Amino acid sequence: MAEVSEVVAAVDVGGTRIKAALVTASYETLAEVTRATPKDITADIGAVVHATVTDLLAAAAQGDRPVRVVGCGVVVPGLVDEARGVGMFSVNLGWRDLPIRYPVASLLGVPTVVGHDVRAGLLAEIRLGAAHGARHALFLPVGTGIAAALLLDGAVVSADGRAGELGHLLIDPAGPPCACGAVGCLEVIASAAAIEREYAARTGLAAGAEQVAVRAAGGDPDAIAVWARAVAALAQAIAATVTITGVDLVLIGGGLAESGAALLDPLREEVGSRLTFQRPPRLERAALGVRAGCLGAACLAWDAR
Repeated sequence: MAEVSEVVAAVDVGGTRIKAALVTASYETLAEVTRATPKDITADIGAVVHATVTDLLAAAAQGDRPVRVVGCGVVVPGLVDEARGVGMFSVNLGWRDLPIRYPVASLLGVPTVVGHDVRAGLLAEIRLGAAHGARHALFLPVGTGIAAALLLDGAVVSADGRAGELGHLLIDPAGPPCACGAVGCLEVIASAAAIEREYAARTGLAAGAEQVAVRAAGGDPDAIAVWARAVAALAQAIAATVTITGVDLVLIGGGLAESGAALLDPLREEVGSRLTFQRPPRLERAALGVRAGCLGAACLAWDAR
């Protein structure tokens, strides 16, 4: 009989999708699943995570390595009280003071840790990806929403769970309203969802953010305008962060990073044009892609053992 592999269940709850995996202590993924985030996830997040882990175990059973779950890491967006295991506030998922750790641990019967999705993603990039060896870095995933995580002097900044809400930096006082209650936030200008909405408003056509990038490269004037506005907004936020913190590495992650050079090349140029005395950062694509949050959840779960 094959030796049983100890794994942690790593669950990344996003605005549109839940990504989950069973991960060994050496960060080998033995099973993974992706499912849509239920609209009523706040009604019983413990049951949602339990069902996701059940799906993971079913997927693992199809392989030749039996597994035993010894812990669980759950990462979520918004403001997170990691010590209490509570989601304090999420604009995109609509919760306030949502208990997460207790209901998940009660159903799974294993030690459970709760973290912030982007800070966890940065931890994974430090341990397994493009931030390895860095001391000062900004991790900026751009997807359905926008958030950030900071590595300063070798430490990931938490600020009682409130650090990193770069998506709600004011960019345009006359811009669109944001679900947070403000107007003109970075998230409503430069997120993938914002790019899709703006392009549809201009053209009446539905297109994903990556399609907008392709159409911009092909000369579509509406796509060019939408893409340029998003890039300029991201550059403004990055330049402000570089000025305040002195980070010398900027990693772009999330779904929008899949656009590659179509995003990174103009973004490097825009950031450079906004800097004078500041140390120019190296701006790169994050290494772990959309798996960063999930692997970060695994890092948290193993660190808690």
